[in-house]
Amino acid sequence: MNKILQIASARRTWAWPYVLFMAMFVLLPLVLVGFYAFTDIEGHFTLHNFAKFFTHSEAIQTFLYSLMIAVFNTIICLLIGYPAAYIMAQEDFKTPKVMAMLFILPMWINFLLRTVATVELFNMFGLPLGEGALLFGLCYDYLPFMIYPIYNTLQKMDNSLVEAAQDLGANRWTCFWKVIVPLSMPGVYSGVVMVFMPTVSTFAIAELLTHNNIKLFGSLIQDYITTTDLLNYGAVLSLVLLVIIALTSFFGDNDSEGERGGGLV
Repeated sequence: MNKILQIASARRTWAWPYVLFMAMFVLLPLVLVGFYAFTDIEGHFTLHNFAKFFTHSEAIQTFLYSLMIAVFNTIICLLIGYPAAYIMAQEDFKTPKVMAMLFILPMWINFLLRTVATVELFNMFGLPLGEGALLFGLCYDYLPFMIYPIYNTLQKMDNSLVEAAQDLGANRWTCFWKVIVPLSMPGVYSGVVMVFMPTVSTFAIAELLTHNNIKLFGSLIQDYITTTDLLNYGAVLSLVLLVIIALTSFFGDNDSEGERGGGLV
């Protein structure tokens, strides 16, 4: 009985459910994507799927277009999100929690419902659905993911550094560009990653806000994955996207310590 209690009280025992969950819903799907990417429809090893990707003009063009849309959306979210985060992080700002709640409230609703509501909003005002509507919907959905990493970094920043710069003769504009912006870069980087990567892989938002007239890379993956004869090629496209996400996360590890330290790197 005591031995059973010792096993039950051990920390590693409680880790097993999480290990099983990760194995079934994270590791196994990744293994399956890799397996289908390197095999043909009969299960034989092949590199033809990768060669097809690099020679398939539609896939390359869609991938590059998705990257362009992701860059534009990230820039728009950064231009809107950084000032909002900066204002919320100021000590003399009286209602940061209220402003934060305004950004959080839409996220309480499923993003598909928000996208459908955006479509109806454009229809109500007689605005055309297309690339502009797509960028608007993407910014609306992903803006909070840009604001909060920047806000958390700015909130933890040591204000004595700004005061020291002011004592040395720096004006407000110089303090912002020479002190605040460099110290907030870990939060900016986290926000960029959290907005850029989901935008590249999204498909439902593009289909709804453009009446399926604009295809992003996620839409292309969905089309091939749901087609039995092209499942292996769809796995290659998924693997390409996974590699990009992995590389982005790898290069972001160097900034994690700075973010935990309030942006001091």
